Amino acid sequence: MTARRWTGALALALAVMLAGPAPAVQPDEVLSDPALEARAREISKDLRCLVCRNESIDESNADLARDLRLLLRERLSEGDSDAEAVAYIVDRYGEYVLLKPTASGSSWLLWAAGPLMLLLAGGVGFGYLRGRAAAPASQEAALSAEEQERLRRILDE
Repeated sequence: MTARRWTGALALALAVMLAGPAPAVQPDEVLSDPALEARAREISKDLRCLVCRNESIDESNADLARDLRLLLRERLSEGDSDAEAVAYIVDRYGEYVLLKPTASGSSWLLWAAGPLMLLLAGGVGFGYLRGRAAAPASQEAALSAEEQERLRRILDE
């Protein structure tokens, strides 16, 4: 290979390796205080875009995600702590806005449903197998003399 091809292949490999989700934060959203901006970026990684579902508001280009980013930065600029800013957004949009919802209150049922169903299915399966093993083996009735004679005639034909 020529040096030009090596360089092109190397550049392509480097671009593929370094490719990742680019933040969707617009330049006009960025706070002038680098410490506040770093806090906002850290918090926004854990907030769900309500339009894109499994993207954080930091990664989403949706208008609602932009609104949430601006709201978050506004709350931080007003002096809210990280927890207060997140609590404010959760109060307005519900716990669904969190990418990692808390396991408290009514959500305990959702968190526990999977393991409980697994235990229930295991118990039902165990009971079924145990009952089947304890059941008496079914005896097949022997052929009567008349049936044996009829079978012999069929086989002889």
